[in-house]
Amino acid sequence: MDALVAILYIIAFSLFIYGLMGLTGPKTAVRGNWIAAAGMALAVVATLLQVQHNWLLIVIGLVVGTALGVPSARQVKMTAMPQMVALFNGVGGGAVALIAWSEFRTTDGFLAEPGHVIVASMFAAIVGSISFWGSLIAFGKLQEILPGRPIGLGKAQQFVNGLLLLGAVVCAVVAGVGGAPQIWIVALLVLAAVLGVLVVLPIGGADMPVVISLLNALTGLSAAAAGLALDNTAMIVAGMIVGASGSILTNLMAKAMNRSIPAIVAGGFGGTTTLPGADDGVERTVKSTSAADAAIQMAYASQVIVVPGYGMAVAQAQHAVKEMADLLEAKGIEVKYAIHPVAGRMPGHMNVLLAEADVSYDALKEMDEINGEFTRTDVTLVIGANDVTNPAARKDASSPIYGMPILNVDESHSVIVLKRSMSSGFAGIDNPLFYADNTSMLFGDAKKSVSEVTEELKAL
Repeated sequence: MDALVAILYIIAFSLFIYGLMGLTGPKTAVRGNWIAAAGMALAVVATLLQVQHNWLLIVIGLVVGTALGVPSARQVKMTAMPQMVALFNGVGGGAVALIAWSEFRTTDGFLAEPGHVIVASMFAAIVGSISFWGSLIAFGKLQEILPGRPIGLGKAQQFVNGLLLLGAVVCAVVAGVGGAPQIWIVALLVLAAVLGVLVVLPIGGADMPVVISLLNALTGLSAAAAGLALDNTAMIVAGMIVGASGSILTNLMAKAMNRSIPAIVAGGFGGTTTLPGADDGVERTVKSTSAADAAIQMAYASQVIVVPGYGMAVAQAQHAVKEMADLLEAKGIEVKYAIHPVAGRMPGHMNVLLAEADVSYDALKEMDEINGEFTRTDVTLVIGANDVTNPAARKDASSPIYGMPILNVDESHSVIVLKRSMSSGFAGIDNPLFYADNTSMLFGDAKKSVSEVTEELKAL
């Protein structure tokens, strides 16, 4: 039986890695997901073969989890995908914290347990609890149950966070000496929970994609630690894969914003409650355009770049955009899509949306690849993207996003911005692009506006 379990684990881990490789592109992502899921199912079967279990509880858990998880995943809208990722990730961290608590109870407070089991369990309890409660706050901000703006304790924030972390570590040391009362691990979980809440609350909406990635990495690391404590190879390998990939992605996204991870955790910027407009006494006007005028501009262009943002996700306009792009390409116009690493509310949000509409992977261009194209682009169509196109990041040293790499859409010959209103983006700051001489605003629902432009193109 041990040999069979080892073989199944090896096959499962191979499927994990092969499935992860498939997630590098939209064309293979669905297949990669299924392959990785098959690997996880195989790992679960191998784990259940090792020891005796309470099968009634396992069946109940499977039924409840399936009843809650499958309908939620199938019915969630693409606009709510970041919230679902944050929530499901939090559930993973919470499960790890509960496992650590259970191990404490079943071993009489780690009495006679090896040192590595105690250390790994305490690490899993702290990080898992932080991840669970932090993910709930991220979910609340993304769902707009909580304000998107930073909510913190000001200068005392980091001092309080440090005290909470120190308290959790002290509780872990006391709980790990062996035979300690259960109150110590409960106190550990509570302190870590408060820390998770206070770490994420001061982080503004503009930093949410990085936060989601960071919390995913923390959940993976806590799962790996729990696997070490339980001597479960599947949890160790799967947790390390999630932790490593999440850490790499977090670092890449932080670099894309020209910000350090400690700076983001210390308190980010942004929120949905900031009023639009610069308070500097300067009167600003915007030029409004129509679908007919936008269609004429694009019909006589050589190259059009589409810049998608969260507004496209809200309007579910990706299929309409694909139809419009097909029509432009049929007229001999080159169409490309400029993807900023932190566009939307989660890593790869725009890539997922456009892949859903069967947009060619070759047409999706990353920021570094596309930025040199804007100077020779006739028309750039910005669909609901605010902060990632804000030229203040390059020109205004007083701006909170100063130094953040952006898509240089303002260098295009002409820019058409599709928005419902003049409201600010998730960073809560005004965008000078909207008032530029080469910018026109097409107000309204993005899907309806794009469809109207498409109809006008057909008539030309």
